[in-house]
Amino acid sequence: MANERARTGGSTDTTAIPHWYDPDSSVPTIVEGEDATVFDDSGTAYLDFQSQLYCVNAGHSNEAIVEAMTEQARRIPYVSSAKHNDTRSALAGRLGEIAPGSLSDVYFAISGSEANETAAQIARVVKDAPKVLTRWQSYHGGTAGAGSLTGDPDTRATLERHAATTGAGKFLPPLPECFDADSPEDLAEQAADHVEFVIRNEGADSVAAILMEPIAGTSGAYTAPPGYFERLREICDEYDVLLISDEVIAGFGRCGEWFGIDTEGVDPDMITFAKGVTSAYVPLAGVVVDEGIGETVRADSFDLGQTFAGHPVGCAAGLAAIEEYEGGLIDNVAEVGPHLESRLRDLEDEYDVVDTVRGRGLLWSVVFADSESGEPLFDPLGTEEGENPVAAVRSAAQEQGTLFGAGRPDVQVIVSPPLCVTEAEIDEAVDALSAGIEETFGG
Repeated sequence: MANERARTGGSTDTTAIPHWYDPDSSVPTIVEGEDATVFDDSGTAYLDFQSQLYCVNAGHSNEAIVEAMTEQARRIPYVSSAKHNDTRSALAGRLGEIAPGSLSDVYFAISGSEANETAAQIARVVKDAPKVLTRWQSYHGGTAGAGSLTGDPDTRATLERHAATTGAGKFLPPLPECFDADSPEDLAEQAADHVEFVIRNEGADSVAAILMEPIAGTSGAYTAPPGYFERLREICDEYDVLLISDEVIAGFGRCGEWFGIDTEGVDPDMITFAKGVTSAYVPLAGVVVDEGIGETVRADSFDLGQTFAGHPVGCAAGLAAIEEYEGGLIDNVAEVGPHLESRLRDLEDEYDVVDTVRGRGLLWSVVFADSESGEPLFDPLGTEEGENPVAAVRSAAQEQGTLFGAGRPDVQVIVSPPLCVTEAEIDEAVDALSAGIEETFGG
């Protein structure tokens, strides 16, 4: 059961409307954190196995990041995004050093949604083409532009209830249920051929870029079958289409390398980043582009911007966070990641309702389905009403002292702890998830 710890002060602000608001849900009031643990206003401790929103990569009490932010705030807390700043330039340089391939130039933003919108706009300008293609069963943000890129129907339906957006097309993800493949290699070939088919039928001259997560985030932590990204890179080169890797969740060590695309051995034309760049200690995001794209953008005016993009305090946090990742946190993913995978696969073996376990590094999904039919236990995309048993599993695990995330679609539990997590904490969290499964479905 959840441990108790005495706290002082704190009250619920009843005027704040939570994001992804559900009037029937009950959410804790988090007031304090330490490493991979957070505490609510009653002193209850929870292992944070969703890193809040898959972003507190360095844990909840990293003093090096806090000290860097404090020093920057004392020196100069804000510099216009239309001007240069030494801390901003230093972070751009570090991002160019750790980014894959020839990526070198950075355009800063504030959130992952805005980073993805910016990448789409840069691609359209550079290629003089209107369309950006993304996957069904994807999530790229909740603003109007990023929502149009998102394949998750709940997000798009919410945004498009009153106004539709344009300039986006969709293709199927490389998932077994989408294709009739005999092997992972066959799936990779079929899924990549499908992307080529979509490009050709959209009209290659009208397609500026393909944008996708190298390892899916909230859309299910699914990885690509072997050879998929290599073939996709060839297709993009053949049709003069840019390949953009959405690293908002997969980046900064989450999947065992600096960026998720590094685990595929393919160089994209751009990456988008947010969340883990500062370990979410302060909002910061952006796009890293290759030198040629950077030169093209600089050759003409780019009359767009955001007041808080590249905020100096955020950039100071980013520089410190990169040092922390480099100083051992990414290595810890390599050390404890296999243990997390092993413990989750034990659930797959033990419980018939656990259909699939998939992911990489410290980003995993536990997918639930009917053991006989293979169909979802609850269809969040349909018209079915009633309680979702997967949500009940997460709620029961929370009662056991561990927070897990909800996937898109909500037939799964997303497992994504801070990179500082220990094997003992992994055991405790997976035990809580197991208890949640037993409470919901029986032993």
